Amino acid sequence: MTKTLFFLSVFASGFAFAQEDLLKDIDTIQTKNTETSPPAFKALQIVTGQSTKLSAKNEWYVVIAHRFGDVSKGFKDFFGLDDASTKLGVIYGVTDGLSLSLSRETNLKTFEGAAKYKIVKQSENFPVDVVGYNVMAINTDLSTDNYPHLKFGDRLSYLTQALISRRFNENFSLQLTPSYVHKNLYEPMIEDKDQFLAGLGGRYKISKRISINAEYFVNFDNHSFYKNPLSIGMDIETGGHVFQLLFTNSQLNSDIGYLTNASGKWEEGQIFFGFNLYRVF
Repeated sequence: MTKTLFFLSVFASGFAFAQEDLLKDIDTIQTKNTETSPPAFKALQIVTGQSTKLSAKNEWYVVIAHRFGDVSKGFKDFFGLDDASTKLGVIYGVTDGLSLSLSRETNLKTFEGAAKYKIVKQSENFPVDVVGYNVMAINTDLSTDNYPHLKFGDRLSYLTQALISRRFNENFSLQLTPSYVHKNLYEPMIEDKDQFLAGLGGRYKISKRISINAEYFVNFDNHSFYKNPLSIGMDIETGGHVFQLLFTNSQLNSDIGYLTNASGKWEEGQIFFGFNLYRVF
């Protein structure tokens, strides 16, 4: 694992510097309000969990997120390359403080619609950014063969989050993410209908275009079938987009699936490699 991360760091550094003539100075932020702090995060996600960054007014983002299979299965599944899950999505900035998104993930054939909105911005007068995030998901993979009395409402699940971040300096930011998940259809032997989680994530900048990110969520659900999601990643900033490489114990890309259905054990090498790619228009 250490050798892999080292290789990715070297590769990413060379990739970023090779495109220096194409890059905009992302760290230079012009604003009429000089008391307002720059964003705590450069990407819309810390790793898989959401960050307090929003798209600007009238900006369109195309999002491609990919998670390969469990690397611990070894050469049999070509270290996870034979078993992958992909999410495609779009995000639109309605205003500078409100964005709407729609995505679809191949795993469980899940559609998610979300709204992300600024509540308070960090400034000299307020110590943190506060952003709200609400999701409604539709699981289209459910079948009446397994659930004879299945209704449309059974396919729905909901997520509410408060994203609370602070940019401590140019290189270091932290975020606290209290979360609530409600599932209309659930398995009572392995999970609860209502689940409460608390997440902590951070970003540390190691060069002009690269940062190391990490996040961990504690699920206070009384059952223990699923694991707490733990992820580490790397942001690579290039002209027009942010590219993220990551390792996680949750293969699902959807917000609700990532938080509540992590199955891998880090201590046993059950890890999923993946990436997030954002392209802004």
